[in-house]
Amino acid sequence: MFFFAFLSNITKGGAYNPLTVLYPAISGDFPTFLFTVGARIPAQVFGSIIGVRLIIQNIPEVGLGPRLNVDIHRGALTEGLLTFAIVTLSLGLARKIPGSFFMKTWISSVSKLALHILGSDLTGGVMNPASVVGWAFARGDHITKEHILVYWLAPIEATLLAVWIFKLLFRPPKQNESQKLKGKTE
Repeated sequence: MFFFAFLSNITKGGAYNPLTVLYPAISGDFPTFLFTVGARIPAQVFGSIIGVRLIIQNIPEVGLGPRLNVDIHRGALTEGLLTFAIVTLSLGLARKIPGSFFMKTWISSVSKLALHILGSDLTGGVMNPASVVGWAFARGDHITKEHILVYWLAPIEATLLAVWIFKLLFRPPKQNESQKLKGKTE
């Protein structure tokens, strides 16, 4: 996780999870949102499919990725709750709070591992739609109702809900009138 966090800092936002690029796009302007949905997320999905094919080609005994072990509704609720928790935590760590890069990355890593363990028996605890689509594409079940509802729709809805709730709870500090007037005249 430290390596991926370091790469994300170097590339100024490079990510391997569509949800981590979706929540800043929701908060940003419309062209950023269009670029994220039209280019960044499809590139992550394509990269996942290629990565899984390379893994299966070189290590065929590796398995076939996460599978849903409960009914669709429980699976969607599980993935949604796990995603809501990790997005809320990520938004909290991204705020301007004191702390080092290593401490924030460690907190994020341990939290993601704990959430993955909690959901691994039910849905695989993935919380990453691009990763799941790579494995589902390799199995040939990437266009099923189960896959779309549990691994795409529920995490995206949870991300939207987490962003909106976080914005409601942690509003940016309001500028006083003199700062607003000073900013307009300069």
